[in-house]
Amino acid sequence: MFNLNLCCIFQASNVQFDPLHNICCVYDEKLPKMAVFKEILEFMKRLPIQKALTNQHNVFRSHIEHFWKNAKYDEESKVITSIVSLNGEDKEIVITEQLVGEVLDFPDDENSPTKFPKKMVKGCMLRMGYNGPVNSANYLKSCFSKPYKFFIHSIVHALSHRKGGYDVMRNY
Repeated sequence: MFNLNLCCIFQASNVQFDPLHNICCVYDEKLPKMAVFKEILEFMKRLPIQKALTNQHNVFRSHIEHFWKNAKYDEESKVITSIVSLNGEDKEIVITEQLVGEVLDFPDDENSPTKFPKKMVKGCMLRMGYNGPVNSANYLKSCFSKPYKFFIHSIVHALSHRKGGYDVMRNY
């Protein structure tokens, strides 16, 4: 289930470029350091978000900066638009939640949930062996068992709109 928080993404337009932000994950069990994650790697290969975590596209920093410099968020239609130059001609780019889902091969349909009740999220955290405070808005990565630390680390690094601090996962 995917919830594109367009407001948070749009607000990120004034964030300094960080090469470690929204990076792709490498799940190669042949790497010596990855051997301890064999079971979780098998699980992660079956995730609907696996492509979003591992697919890498080369995009120039100047393209990203130019896009966000001209980007506008329309609250009513929930879309981001920007004007970019393509072969010397200005073109409008429109990004919707549906488009992001299609590009990343998310299997959701329009009836799929995009948020879960807090009670359900807390229950999942406890089933994952979380041993920290469950009534907090943040879950600490250090309070999970090793395989789940890796899972959360992957999601926070690859898909989060966080500007730093990769040791905390928000409850949403």
